[in-house]
Amino acid sequence: MSTATYSGDPELSLLLGLVRQAQNLVVFTGAGMSTESGIPDYRSPGGMWTKVEPPTLPEFLSGPQGRQRYWEYYREFFPVFQKAQPNAGHLALGRLYAAGRLQGVVTQNIDGLHQAGGVPAERVWELHGSAYTSVCLSCGRHEVKTELVLGEYIKRGEVPACPLCGGPIKPRTISFGQSLDRRVLSEAAQMCAQADLLLVVGSSLVVTPAADLPRLTLDSGGRLAIVNRQPTGLDRQASVVLARPAGEVLSWIADQAK
Repeated sequence: MSTATYSGDPELSLLLGLVRQAQNLVVFTGAGMSTESGIPDYRSPGGMWTKVEPPTLPEFLSGPQGRQRYWEYYREFFPVFQKAQPNAGHLALGRLYAAGRLQGVVTQNIDGLHQAGGVPAERVWELHGSAYTSVCLSCGRHEVKTELVLGEYIKRGEVPACPLCGGPIKPRTISFGQSLDRRVLSEAAQMCAQADLLLVVGSSLVVTPAADLPRLTLDSGGRLAIVNRQPTGLDRQASVVLARPAGEVLSWIADQAK
């Protein structure tokens, strides 16, 4: 994006001004942040849920058949995560963090691309967990890389079980019917409440309780900016709304907000 484009775009100019003024900038991201990395979102035509509906937690816990269906689901889409690379938007947030402009990222995504893009893991709050590690739901003591568990499942055709207690092993992601990690949710809520500018990128702000967090910024007197291709329920309360690709906007902001 050129300087000329910037000078003729009032919304982009406003967003840049907000980022430059912010003393405590936090970014909140959803699935639209990662579509430019080749990871389809869940609800749009052609999204993951239109192909294979993920099993719920009760279904996973119901027995071997439910767990097998879950791991078949992971067999279908986990390779997409493994191939994905951080896109221009992820890299831009890494640059903003390195420049001291960004306090942290609260994300609904489970792909680890914010960390790969340069934001330290300790400054990323993954509300819905991570696809890359799996844990025993019974004892909680056995943790292993998901790719190893999935590889054994594909090789042996057996539903993964904990070698310590025999309990079910599941990726550290939040399934329907599963509560969010209280510590992660609490820390993310604190980040949003303390932000003087919360930049929402690629989230429809539909899935709760994660989608309620931007309201904490507004309730605390902070400002809200939204970059999303589709309308959200908080557009009217945002200081600026841009229906543009995340990578395009964030790259330009990172280049200009020096």
